[in-house]
Formats: sequence, C-alpha cells, structure tokens
Amino acid sequence: MKKVYLILFSLISIHSFAQKSDLRPLVSKKADAIEQKVIAWRRDFHEHPELGNTEVRTAGIIAKHLESLGIQVKAGVAKTGVVGVLKGGKPGPIVALRADMDGLPVTERVDVPFASKVKTQYNGQEVGVMHACGHDSHVAILMGVAEVLASMQKDIQGTVKFIFQPAEEGVPAGDEGGAALMIKEGVLENPKVDVIFGLHINSQTEVGDVTYRPGGTMAAVNDMKITVTGRQAHGAYPWSSIDPVVVSAQIINSLQTIVSRNLNVTENPGVVTIGAINGGVRSNIIPEKVEMLGTVRNFSKEDEAMFIERIKTIVTKIAEAGGATAEVKIPYSNHYPVTFNNIALTEKMLPSMETTAGKDHVKLKPPVTGAEDFSFFQEKVPGLFVFLGGMPKGKDPLKAASHHTPDFYLDESGFVLGVKLLSNLTLDYMSMKK
Repeated sequence: MKKVYLILFSLISIHSFAQKSDLRPLVSKKADAIEQKVIAWRRDFHEHPELGNTEVRTAGIIAKHLESLGIQVKAGVAKTGVVGVLKGGKPGPIVALRADMDGLPVTERVDVPFASKVKTQYNGQEVGVMHACGHDSHVAILMGVAEVLASMQKDIQGTVKFIFQPAEEGVPAGDEGGAALMIKEGVLENPKVDVIFGLHINSQTEVGDVTYRPGGTMAAVNDMKITVTGRQAHGAYPWSSIDPVVVSAQIINSLQTIVSRNLNVTENPGVVTIGAINGGVRSNIIPEKVEMLGTVRNFSKEDEAMFIERIKTIVTKIAEAGGATAEVKIPYSNHYPVTFNNIALTEKMLPSMETTAGKDHVKLKPPVTGAEDFSFFQEKVPGLFVFLGGMPKGKDPLKAASHHTPDFYLDESGFVLGVKLLSNLTLDYMSMKK
C-alpha cells in the first residue's frame, strides 16, 4: 500500500508541475519582447550609479515604472528602498523578489558609451562611483519581471512583493541600512511573505548558465578594526619605542594560522583578510599607533565564534608580548549571516530552474566566500538565492574581470534569462502551493 501511495504522489507531483508549464511560453514571449527595455534601463542605471542609502534617482525611476504598471508602491523604505505589491487574480501565497540597487566607490575603466563618470565623497575622499557588482542589472531585471507579471495579473495565484533594496554593500559605521533595516521596517509583513527569491549576476559565469547551491551558499561576514598602540620614537632609535608597525606585521602573519591550523577545512572554508593598514607619516618616525581593517568569512556559527575568539586572542597576546596594547572591534560596522538556501525549497524549485534555462545550463556550484545581506531575509522566511551568468560565451573565467574591480563587465544578452527565471520561479512556486 505504501508503494501505491508513493506512485500516486509522484504522478500528482508530475501533473502539478506539468500544469505550471502552461504559462512558461507566455513568460518567455513577454520577456523577449522587453529585452531591449531591460538593457536600456541597466545602461541608464550604470551611467548614473549611487552609493548605499543615496539611491534617490534610482528609486524614483523604479517607483515611476511600478506605478505605471498599476502596482501598489511604497517608497522611502529603509531610507531609499522601494516596495511594490502586485495582487494576483487568484488567491495564493505571498512571494517576494529582491533586487539590490547600490553602486560602489570604484572608478570605472570599461570602455563603453554608458560608462560612469560619477564622483562623490566617501570616507572623506573623492572617489569614482561604479556599478562594479551588477546591481544595476539586478534592478533592470526585476523591473522587467514586474512588467511581465503585471501583464499576467489575472493568471497569478497569489501576491508578488517586489523589493528594491538599498545599501547591500554596507553602510558606514554607526549607520543603518540594507536588508536588515528593511526587515526592521516591516518589509516582510503586510502582506506577510511566505518565500523569497533573489539572483546575483556573475561576471565569471558564462551567459546562459544558472548556478546554485543548497544550504550554505555564501559566507557569513564580519568586518573588523584592529588598533595597536605602542610608544612613538625617532626611527634612528628604535630601542626607545614600542613599535606598533612590527607588532602589526606579526599579528597579520599570525592571523593566517587560524585558517591553516584551527579551521577544519574538510567541512567548511573560511577567510581572514587584512585589507587596510595605516600608521605613521614619514620614514624616520616610529608611530604611536597603527590601525588595520579586515574581513572574516565563515559558513557556520561555530566557525564564526571560533574565528572571533582566536582573532581576539592572537591580536591581544602578540601586542602584549611586544609591550604594546591592542583593541579589536569585530564586527566593526557590518555583519551578514550565512546566505543559506532552504534545502527543501531549493530541491522543489530545481525543476523550474532547469526548465527555464535548460538542464545542462543549471549547475551546482561550490560555496562562495563572498557575502550577501539577502541572508537576513533568509533568516526570517525560506529563501533561494541563485547566480546568473554574465560572462561572454567562450571567455576564460580566469581572465574575466571580477566583481568590485574597475574593469568589471557584463554581457547584456544574459539579462533576459534572469527575467524569465524570476518570473517562472514565482509562478511555479505559487502553482505548487495551490
């Protein structure tokens, strides 16, 4: 009897998924029809990037577009965020779709007609501003999804919540922003979200491919500030000093032993990086103080706790051994949890991804030591975060410019797949729940 039930369940599941496929040709047709609009939106956003919590122009364009589609719009969420609600013609679950909006303090070097020339002040310095991580494409893709789904409103079995999020790249110390602030302001409520989907374009994954990973997909991140204080002296008389530069060098080298000697690398990866070190003003003065900024990446709460404890011990004890003192602030300004794809949801939505992109183009990927504040949404509701190819076909991934660099480049022909993917994940999930 148990075997009969399993067979019946399988047949029902197959029939259910077959029903969902009825709307897929229509989604594909509508997405293809607006492909050039999506590309034009992306180019406009790329030429006019805005840093986190300042995405005023971007938000205005998004809100105007959603309103033109008859979507209920709320602006000014988490400072500059925009939320749209599209109620379908039939009852069903609430599906949220998220796109991040902010650019980075990077000066663009890519030779395209829509290259950014924007400059602004960041941390007291004049910097260029560039969409060097693809958030401009995320916004354009989700605007396209909104247009496709709004045109199919009567067929939607539930409600779609479009979340355009500011400040994914983080905010200055002491400020608030991003997904955490959106959640704090109730973005997952009224109506209450059942599930959330998101995607991130990747400049080193070939156009046409979609990659995913169940469970821990992107790392938890803590940033840190280390301050080493010694005693200043003339550079010609180092024995009169307590040299914070030498102590800092010893600290940097010793921090690398956490990954090589304390982390079980057969279970999870991890990273400790010092990205900035500042101390002194001239060659013949040993300074009193050195400041370091760094980032720490983990894939489990246990590893995160171990890393933090070891960092504090190593820093303070090495400083003490050198006669100096040290202070560790971790997290300093930002902490994101692990981007964790709900395992059951990922398994359930895999056929939708494979049918949209083609089975050979949907690939399991290794963990990514980058971080995403989409993870905050996933702590509250089941979520699935996938990666969309943006590298020209045939290019060597090792030679493609990575994210957060001046030469970051995307092949725009991959955007239309993103529109189809988010649209189909939404409609297929609703049909499953129905």
